[in-house]
Amino acid sequence: MNDAILAISLPRLGLAFLPVAVVIAVLARWSLEYRNALYAVARMLVQLLLIGYVLLSLFASDRASIVVAVVATMIFLSSWIALGTVRDRRRSILGKALAGIAIGGGLTLLLVTGGILGLDPWYAPRYVIPLAGMIFANAMNGVSLAAERFYAELERGTGLAQARAVALRAALIPTINSLFAVGLVSLPGMMTGQILAGISPLVAARYQIMVMCMVFGAAGIASACFLALLATNPRAAVPPET
Repeated sequence: MNDAILAISLPRLGLAFLPVAVVIAVLARWSLEYRNALYAVARMLVQLLLIGYVLLSLFASDRASIVVAVVATMIFLSSWIALGTVRDRRRSILGKALAGIAIGGGLTLLLVTGGILGLDPWYAPRYVIPLAGMIFANAMNGVSLAAERFYAELERGTGLAQARAVALRAALIPTINSLFAVGLVSLPGMMTGQILAGISPLVAARYQIMVMCMVFGAAGIASACFLALLATNPRAAVPPET
């Protein structure tokens, strides 16, 4: 078995766009919004190419301040994006989202990089930045779902405590579903990537277990902290008048 990962040439990479072209052609033929799909694909291509160059620069750096700045930016952006489901309250509760994601995601990141992986140096960008991306993205999704469901329950007349409980359950549905499905329905991205790179499936499985635990923990703790902060401030929790 050749353990070297297969390089993808640009002409072969172009083949990946054939099914994309088929879908866009069908959308156009059926008079659907094909331009939006075309824009999304083009944006994906540009973003991934740009982030590839950015990551090359970040991985080559040996400065803790740069890594900390990147992580801080991730926390702020994920908090802002998470509240897109409650745009009318975004500014008033942004601090609570920041606190929830910083606590849930930050503590999880520290545990993984320091306790499990034992990175040396602790800010090793090749590990910290990708892991932080996964952790804060899932914390963001949890807070986003929690915010939307929490206010939806309040608008239905549900009490604060019950609304908080319902919102937390809703926030964790995607993550819990992924826990049920992993290994049976899907091989997650990290495990698949490591196997393709020639890593033993047993080693890849250990890394994936770590990832699934950190994803569940980050999403759950961030959502719980966010909801707890909302519930302790009834004025911010009351739905806006219509």
